[in-house]
Amino acid sequence: MVRSPRAARRAAQAKGVPADRDGLRAALAMARLPGHPAAVTAQARDLLLAWFDANRDPHDAILRQLSDGSAATRIGHALLARSPEPEGLACAKGCAFCCILPGDDGGTMTGVEARRLHAALPPADGTAPWHPEACPALDPDTRLCRAYDARPMICRTYVSRDVSACEAIAQGEARPGTGTLAPQLAYVTVHALIRAALGKGAPTFALKRIAQAAANGIDIDAALATARHAPRNLEDERKRLARGIRR
Repeated sequence: MVRSPRAARRAAQAKGVPADRDGLRAALAMARLPGHPAAVTAQARDLLLAWFDANRDPHDAILRQLSDGSAATRIGHALLARSPEPEGLACAKGCAFCCILPGDDGGTMTGVEARRLHAALPPADGTAPWHPEACPALDPDTRLCRAYDARPMICRTYVSRDVSACEAIAQGEARPGTGTLAPQLAYVTVHALIRAALGKGAPTFALKRIAQAAANGIDIDAALATARHAPRNLEDERKRLARGIRR
């Protein structure tokens, strides 16, 4: 049954996850992120609706792809693939200062990214890490990522024009010269819109905790349980990235 736009909007506003394609699309179209840059939200919504309209999978499969981050991650990767690399980057193999992750979080990623990283990262061989706070995915000898092809968006979009700034930041000193590429904000915004539309779900996870669990041989279900963020994390992350736009 094809609903009128008005009926679809009413369904989207009803409590709970929309039960059909029209209601789900209307919910995505109506999702709002108060205080977020309007242009960023509009771009993210357009990308999300384009992804939705091209997706011919069953309703349950689309819901799963929205919630586990497949939609946001695919959109982010597509944006990154067609974004020109900024000039003057100092990033090089083996530098690895960006892989020093103080604390136990390390960065925000979606469920599908968490599963991919965990599956790609073999247990550690017992070799001492290059740095006490190094990401568990970092090889201590080569200083290269042991799960490079499965690295999440936060790793793919972090760039630097100054290696000394990276080293200082790794030691806890704030320095200019580093940042994330624009697709990172778009990807986070898309995932935030999905959560706003669904009213629940669309969790995010701590990169470092997932990598540590994989390195310790802990299974994925237990890893996800311990690495799952509180809901507030996604909102804080999008606001943090948006501040860079306003500056």
